[in-house]
Amino acid sequence: MPYAYGGSATRVDAGSAAGNQQLAGVATPAEMIAKYRLGGLILVSFTQNDPTGGTNPTSNVENPKQVRELTDGLQAAARQLPAAAPLMIGTDQEYGIVTRITEGVTALPSALAAGAAGKPELTEAAWHAAGEELAAMGITVDFAPVADTLGTAGSAVIGSRSFGSDPKANATQVAAAVRGLQGAGVSAALKHFPGHGHTSGDSHDELPVIKQSASAWRTRDLPPFQAGVQAGAGVVMSGHLDLQAVDKGVAATFSHKVMTDVLRGQLKFTGVAITDAMNMAPARKWPAGEAAVRALNAGNDMLLMPPDIGAARDGILAGLKSGSLKRARLVEAVTRILTLKFRTAATPQPGLEVVGSEQHVRAVSALDAASVTVLRGRCSGPLVSGPVTVTAPSSRGLARSTLVKALQDQGVTVQAAGGQEIRLVGYGDKPVDLSPDAAMTVMMDLPGILAYAKSPTLVATYSSSQLSLTALAAVIAGKAKAPGKSPIAVAGLPRSACVK
Repeated sequence: MPYAYGGSATRVDAGSAAGNQQLAGVATPAEMIAKYRLGGLILVSFTQNDPTGGTNPTSNVENPKQVRELTDGLQAAARQLPAAAPLMIGTDQEYGIVTRITEGVTALPSALAAGAAGKPELTEAAWHAAGEELAAMGITVDFAPVADTLGTAGSAVIGSRSFGSDPKANATQVAAAVRGLQGAGVSAALKHFPGHGHTSGDSHDELPVIKQSASAWRTRDLPPFQAGVQAGAGVVMSGHLDLQAVDKGVAATFSHKVMTDVLRGQLKFTGVAITDAMNMAPARKWPAGEAAVRALNAGNDMLLMPPDIGAARDGILAGLKSGSLKRARLVEAVTRILTLKFRTAATPQPGLEVVGSEQHVRAVSALDAASVTVLRGRCSGPLVSGPVTVTAPSSRGLARSTLVKALQDQGVTVQAAGGQEIRLVGYGDKPVDLSPDAAMTVMMDLPGILAYAKSPTLVATYSSSQLSLTALAAVIAGKAKAPGKSPIAVAGLPRSACVK
């Protein structure tokens, strides 16, 4: 499952054609499918603040209509292949800071916000809405939910992508997200197995080490994956992670002990195992062909984003010829893939009119409203009195203007200057970005920075989506409660000032 350059299956500009030539020796995505008889394609989008952006050198998604036309074209190309099997089309639509398709969709809050809400039924309904929208756009597998449990030190690359630090609570949230997505006809993909939440490194750049004992790993990291498998997740993504207690020094992607003995043997997973991006540093330890064979022999069924498609294919063929890769292993992998493809294709594809529908907005808004958390301040009535002024670092202009409008819609007087200051901070912001004079500080990502804030009122939304900020405005205006509880500890602060 590689990526391709260009927003159309058959018509691309010169730059995209050059990218495809370098990647696969063809000009268009459709030609790539034909040449390599691909099992799938991943849709990608590069954005500056995305922690996964390094593996996405291009963007081929713009809006729902364009994505639907692209996926229709890709499926048409797949139907011309001898097997005529549906193509598996994936994307990383986690919501929060890792969201590939942003324009026109109903944006869910981050996983951490769902963890703060603590209501799996709301999570399932929101992810069902997300699944319907992805299905309408022609996406068949979403590389979500993130099943990683955050450690106390956290993981910078995971952060708010996780549901929190409680493995039992995470397990219920992961299962709910899986049920929601798959109930709408989109395969869910649990990631990053065996767990990226207790690592300090970033597997995009290095091989992170999981130093926990085997018992600690089974207690803290495994439950959300176990729950997701039991909920019927169609896909599990292997992480480029060194689980020392199981197979020291070997990335899980290339570990038979992790991907076969644990995932298949202990967790009884029968679906499709796919690698994390093979263009990430730990997977480039070997040439593309050798890495492909190692990943398949470990127990992966699909290779995601190989850096050289031709070399990966040639490596597989050479492995078959030499006997280092058994034909039975490939038959097993392809059987799983085809089973998932035809099962997914059995759900009728919705029309694009479901994208951004009122029903979806209601489902997602309910989750947003349940996630807003007051960590310090009042628990009823307006959180600030009198006119307000919303400030934010320069990179948060969109969030600031969104909140200004939402506050005005709630009847709050907003002034350009001189009002009670509401300071917004978000992903990547540091204590230096806080305002010492703010009456209220709102964190729209990991709430740890609130430990440094001097404001008398501290609030977390864990997300900067429009619906998150709309829910926040209702709380600030005193027209809604803040029922959320932080799913991770914040130094010196309670999980909630208002909820036991």
